[in-house]
Amino acid sequence: MTDASLTEGLAALLARRIAPADRRRATLHLLDWIGCAVAGAASEAGAVFRAQAASQPPGSARVILGPRLTARDAAFANGAFGNVLEMDDVHREAILHPGPVVIPAALALAVERGADAGALLDAILRGYEAEIRIGRAMGGGHYAKFHPTATMGVFGVAAACASLLGLDATRLVWALGNAGTQAGGVWQCRHEPVMTKQLHTARAAAMGLEAAQLAAFGLTGPRLILEGPQGVFAGLASDAKPYRVLDTPDAPWLAHETSFKPWPACRHAHPTIDAALALRDRVAGRAIEAVRVESYADALAFCDRAVPRSTVEAKFSLQHAVAVALLDGKPPLSAFDPPALDRADLSALRARVTVAEDPALTRAYPAHFGAAVAVTLADGTTLREAMPDALGDPENPLDDAAIVAKACMLMGSAGVAPDAIVAAALALAEGGTVAALNAALPGDHRA
Repeated sequence: MTDASLTEGLAALLARRIAPADRRRATLHLLDWIGCAVAGAASEAGAVFRAQAASQPPGSARVILGPRLTARDAAFANGAFGNVLEMDDVHREAILHPGPVVIPAALALAVERGADAGALLDAILRGYEAEIRIGRAMGGGHYAKFHPTATMGVFGVAAACASLLGLDATRLVWALGNAGTQAGGVWQCRHEPVMTKQLHTARAAAMGLEAAQLAAFGLTGPRLILEGPQGVFAGLASDAKPYRVLDTPDAPWLAHETSFKPWPACRHAHPTIDAALALRDRVAGRAIEAVRVESYADALAFCDRAVPRSTVEAKFSLQHAVAVALLDGKPPLSAFDPPALDRADLSALRARVTVAEDPALTRAYPAHFGAAVAVTLADGTTLREAMPDALGDPENPLDDAAIVAKACMLMGSAGVAPDAIVAAALALAEGGTVAALNAALPGDHRA
């Protein structure tokens, strides 16, 4: 055997100790995903995946607002839901969302196998770790063309499911190798009014689970899937940083530096929203002549959209986000729906917004997602607020109560009573069971 590959090193790293505080953190991410997934399942795109789920053979794992299916089919359906509203958790450096791919697959497999709560929470932590470590090595060249939650999600799901299956290090490497060979998902779906982004996460959840299951049966996979001459770095990452996969091996589990999103918009718009909210009280009731948003280059590349024409476009519009925050305050789900896009006051303010790159913020990115908003009033006064880190990031965290409240709000928006679900999710770190959580999740009238 030659020197250890990156996936072999990652397999060894994933075997390190998991503490009770780590498992408690995993329950917060699980609950956050449930809130996002329940609301996403009730959406137009969610209805498509629920309809497809209804045509699949029965199993034991709950599809949100749907039937019980096999682990693979439940992972596919639930994997579509968590990213719909753009409120899913996010890791800044890796620029991806671990929750909507890792958690639905891990939960479905845990239910099917009768795994205990500790095994599920450990699997979530290991899945986050693998996805983030590989994701942070991919570099900006990958993100410019590919959807990292899809491409890197397969690795996280494979690691999580391998943990639940009890795979040894060799078979974990096979699972990662065969997951990575399927990595895909290009960004063209961002430029058209389509639902493809949900297919990205659904496929990542299902493919990663399948890769782990096949490894358990003996399907070998490439150990050099990352650094090989025709591996993921060579094919998908023009400026990869391979050392980041195994860098900082003694750091806390990376779930602890994964951010929670308070607003229903692209994460690149969040620091702009936060800065606008900080200004709002000072500009309320005063005539606004102009608004200038300054942020990092990727925020403009993804979210410079002066005239959004759909909910998805509004969620990726700095102009709409800053207008909503200045006029209405903290943006609810409805702030990005078509009625809001047609409001005369929001349209008029959007037209007064200019956006520009701040090179200093670009240099700080992706370690920090920052923005500044300057409002010029009709009397010539200019007021400015800067946010170096978005609300929900480790430097500017949401507390546990806010995370729970967000999940309750999202479930309530879909007409789902949250109390029993919240209790079952948080109980997993304190002796609760996976079966109880699966039973608490909302189904359809046929279940």
